[in-house]
Amino acid sequence: MPAICAELEARERDVLAPYAQLSKKSRGRKLLEEPPQWRTQFQRDRDRIIHSRAFRRLEHKTQVFFSGSGDHLRTRLTHTMEVAAIARNIARALRLNEDLTEAIALAHDLGHAPCGHAGEETLNELMQEHGGFEHNRQSLRVVEVLERKYPRFSGLNLAWETLEGLAKHEAPPNLPSGQIQNQFSSSSLEAQVANLADEITYYSHDLDDGLDSGLLSEAQLNRDIDCWKIASKRIQSEYGDLPEECRHYFIIRCLIDEQVKDVVKTTEANINSAQVTSADDVRQQTANLVAYSKKRHETNLQLRTYLYNNLYFNNIVHEPHKRATRMLGELFKHYQNHPNTMGSFAQSMINEHGLERTICDHLACMTDRTVILEYERLITITK
Repeated sequence: MPAICAELEARERDVLAPYAQLSKKSRGRKLLEEPPQWRTQFQRDRDRIIHSRAFRRLEHKTQVFFSGSGDHLRTRLTHTMEVAAIARNIARALRLNEDLTEAIALAHDLGHAPCGHAGEETLNELMQEHGGFEHNRQSLRVVEVLERKYPRFSGLNLAWETLEGLAKHEAPPNLPSGQIQNQFSSSSLEAQVANLADEITYYSHDLDDGLDSGLLSEAQLNRDIDCWKIASKRIQSEYGDLPEECRHYFIIRCLIDEQVKDVVKTTEANINSAQVTSADDVRQQTANLVAYSKKRHETNLQLRTYLYNNLYFNNIVHEPHKRATRMLGELFKHYQNHPNTMGSFAQSMINEHGLERTICDHLACMTDRTVILEYERLITITK
């Protein structure tokens, strides 16, 4: 093994907690490859994800507001980068493997449909008789099947631990050949951190976008949302009267900080109580160890309900998604009748994966604007 890689692995052994997932102890990849020279296995995964086409497409996929609605509003890509940053902070505080945590966070939405959650629901309805659609499963499909960059394998050939983190509520992926399949109840702490960081991010930053767009009001938040009121008073006490943009930023930063502190404190207590001493001890637990406190969970439920009632189903947010998902439905039917109008790669997948699954893959890979352009090219022109 090259000296630099060995040195990086030695640092992990010296610094990380005993229940962290070490790169040296990775269960490996489906297809055996030469070990990386200047990186650990999980650093290699992170780089492969960042260099994937699916990652670049996230720039033009909806987070809350339809892609292109505003220069400062988040896209699926900026959301993903923010998830990765928060996940790394939590992993660092818990002495977990930051590189694995970051790789999982960066890949968690690679399979997300265009047009936000409305697009996911539409594809799931269209695929009801063909296995359904769910974006976590699709993220796995992207990194295992749909990315085509390497001469010896399909997908990105990621390490088992990264795939485990993407599986979320599904059964963990099969182990590389020759290894005994374990019956695990939970995923690694790194995977659990990436999952909870996603929740922290969309609660806080969707709130920020709602305020920026004018669909949410600070007055209403001060009246109805407990965590906002507490953070607002704290910022007022520390900094006095601030300009609106600065005030909103610091209040939301305070919300994120309090959630991260709560997760770290609660998780440390859970780890001590469970007395885990290895990464596989964690996987044997029947419940996740990375968690909010009960009080924080209840606070977040209040915020979640508020966002659903006042932002996610607001007509200004929802109507563009509804129009775009109608386009998805018509494109799906068009491709069923005219599969030759899909790209050559999609056409090459039909024999192995079936027509409907191939169409679903083709549509899920599209960005918001590609849905519109394809609709105009294939359907509007024929009406």
